[in-house]
Amino acid sequence: MSCISEEFYSHAEKVKKLKTKPSDNELLELYGLYKQATVGDNNACSPGILDLKGKAKWTAWN
Repeated sequence: MSCISEEFYSHAEKVKKLKTKPSDNELLELYGLYKQATVGDNNACSPGILDLKGKAKWTAWN
């Protein structure tokens, strides 16, 4: 694993151990950035209108 990858995953683990829970908007932003960095562009279909959580996560990643 490259030095950058190790540093990225180290920081990603630190987010899980924060003393104060981030707001929902901050969590969505972190989720979107994490998915973009680990998976790449969002090519998945948008979740249905009734899947509010899935739609918020999809939008954050997109």
